[in-house]
Amino acid sequence: MEEKYFIWNSSIGELVSGYKEESDFYTCTLCGRKFKKGSIFTINENLYDAFGAVNEHRAAEHGFTVDYILEQNPSFSGISEVQQQILKLMSEGKNDKVISQSIGIAQSTVRNHRFKLREKEKQAKVFLALMDSLEEKTNRSINQADIGIIEELHTSATMIDDRYNITDVEREKTIRAYMDENGSVKQFPAKEKKKIIVLREIANNFKPEQEYSEVEVNRILERIYDDFSTIRRALIEYGFMDRSADCSVYRVRG
Repeated sequence: MEEKYFIWNSSIGELVSGYKEESDFYTCTLCGRKFKKGSIFTINENLYDAFGAVNEHRAAEHGFTVDYILEQNPSFSGISEVQQQILKLMSEGKNDKVISQSIGIAQSTVRNHRFKLREKEKQAKVFLALMDSLEEKTNRSINQADIGIIEELHTSATMIDDRYNITDVEREKTIRAYMDENGSVKQFPAKEKKKIIVLREIANNFKPEQEYSEVEVNRILERIYDDFSTIRRALIEYGFMDRSADCSVYRVRG
């Protein structure tokens, strides 16, 4: 599931465009799907080279980057739920009057949020410069803790808090304690942080771009843990997986 964390290692330009060019591949920066250069891809009965395919894939699967980001939990982008609603409506071309009527706030409040978002944008530029300069000066990334490397959280986490403050050392120790060499769960942990580590490993068994029926999900999970229904519910609860309203379609989240 490492491709699900590809977004964290992309530049702003690569995120906006929706792809990253590498020596042999074009890679979708929103889900990590790779398109090998020199290959021909069939999408919706049309043929594309790698560059065309990654753009067609991004448009079909994710829409614009703004659409993808605004579908995530607001904590993913560091904005409030109201600001997320406003930005969604702005992306649809709605004016302040329509936005205020749609979400039940005054037009002056909409304008105030516009101002705050603009200030956040300026602060974000300074913050990025600060972090790059800090790493350059210390030759050490901010996620390099004394007890290991702090790992990236999954982009669809339902809440961002200390439970996700996980180092590579903690992850490896937890996996050894709770999972066997075949990837089966020996015991499902009770502690939240360890539970997240195990669920993240389990989610690796699903392909990000594939849809699964509940029967297919159960078939995969029952090979991993006897109480597969508990695992299935936890994958959804912690944001690793989505399911349709009628529970007929499951898909691992990016």
